Parts: sequence; structure tokens; C-alpha cells
Amino acid sequence: MIEVQIDEKAIKLIYEDKIAEALKDLDREHIFWDSKELQRRTCMSWNTLQEYFFHDPSFPKTKLGGKWYFPVEETKSFLKNWLAEQRGVNS
Repeated sequence: MIEVQIDEKAIKLIYEDKIAEALKDLDREHIFWDSKELQRRTCMSWNTLQEYFFHDPSFPKTKLGGKWYFPVEETKSFLKNWLAEQRGVNS
């Protein structure tokens, strides 16, 4: 008879590492986001984005034709700083 023992904690760690790695790879595939992706990433509607930070001169955006594009790394940095500022203002 063969007995197999599985270390569930080790399996969970391996699984979580692989998921994190896959998410990083997915993020690296995008150089910029469009408005739909920005809405998805921020969990905000287009109107909310415009109300809170879209018109901020430091918010990185480019309009080509009728479509807005947002460079991923710059946009992430802006959003993190913006949210930190909001916590400071609302505290």
C-alpha cells in the first residue's frame, strides 16, 4: 500500500506565488490602459473619475482621436499618490 502525504501549507504558498507571478505578467503586457480598463482598475465609473481626478493637470492621459489612453506605470503612481492624499484630507 502506498501512502501519500501532502503539505497543504506548502501547496498553498506555491499556488499563491504562481498567481502573483501570473498577475505581474499580465500587468506587464499593458503599456497603457483605455478608459474602460481605467474604470475597471479603479472600480470607479467614468463620471466619478472625472469628478475626482481626471481633470487634475498632473493626471497622465493622452487623447488620440476620440479615445483616451493612460500610461500604466505613471497612472498607477498617480492613483496611489492621489488616494494617499485623500486619506490625509479626510482624516
